[in-house]
Amino acid sequence: MIEQLVNLDRMEHALALFGSFDENMRLIEQEFSVTVTCRGTEIKVSGEPEQVPLASRAISGLLTLIEKGETINEQSVRYMISMVREGMESQVEALASDVVCVTTSGKPVKAKTLGQKKYLEAIRDNTITFGVGPAGTGKTYLAVAMAVRAFRAHEINRIILTRPAVEAGEKLGFLPGDLQNKVDPYLRPLYDALFDMLGAENFQKQVERQAIEVAPLAYMRGRTLDDSFIILDEAQNTTPEQMKMFLTRLGFNSKAVVTGDVTQIDLPDSRRSGLVEAVKILKNIEDIGIIQFTEKDVVRHRLVQAIIKAYEKYYNHK
Repeated sequence: MIEQLVNLDRMEHALALFGSFDENMRLIEQEFSVTVTCRGTEIKVSGEPEQVPLASRAISGLLTLIEKGETINEQSVRYMISMVREGMESQVEALASDVVCVTTSGKPVKAKTLGQKKYLEAIRDNTITFGVGPAGTGKTYLAVAMAVRAFRAHEINRIILTRPAVEAGEKLGFLPGDLQNKVDPYLRPLYDALFDMLGAENFQKQVERQAIEVAPLAYMRGRTLDDSFIILDEAQNTTPEQMKMFLTRLGFNSKAVVTGDVTQIDLPDSRRSGLVEAVKILKNIEDIGIIQFTEKDVVRHRLVQAIIKAYEKYYNHK
């Protein structure tokens, strides 16, 4: 058994670090099999020689985030633990940087993982960006945040959100209402992200002004989209022809973000995915960024990450 001390600059940092009912420290203790106690401005970590330095580095990393104004929760603690195990915790403080935009409830939208940070940088630096990876990595939400940021800064005049209306188990014809009513369920995640950042009333006003358009991919055919920020969501369900059609809609002073999860392809008859093909064809073209997310970038419930890893393991050993 050994002990190691981590010093606190300010006592209030201890409250943010330990969390409600000490839940953050219990997670550190559980993951590294150590005991963490706080006396005044000193945190004492005790346990096995190989585990104590790791736990201390995780605590120091979390304190750095707190000093930069970050709120610590279960997701950020788990992410810090995974980065410490890879010796990359020093890079995590770079996350406490740019706020992309602020939601209507006052919550700042920013990168929570290094993968998300690379994604935001790719969107900023490239005309077309592909964000490919599992559910819960913030691909769509962060793309919408970047679109809202560009719209508020008057860098573009329009936000266009689209996704292919591919039936995953149900048929469009059986859904009630006209065509717009039928496709709305497919577009709901895009509406939700925009409501979050603009508010329902402002969103509706921009839709009426035609400054925001949410439509199925088929509506994009034959158009040239200038001064626009265009997001193609669920792109794994495009055919190669649809993907080429979409990418060639790009006009002057426009950006496009293409998001998708290649493990969730719902195309019928085992048709080729336009997203899979596009990533292979376009990977070496300048001004096109391709970001591959992993389960480490999942920012939903920890079980989502565990489920993704379990499925990957199962399919890799089949």
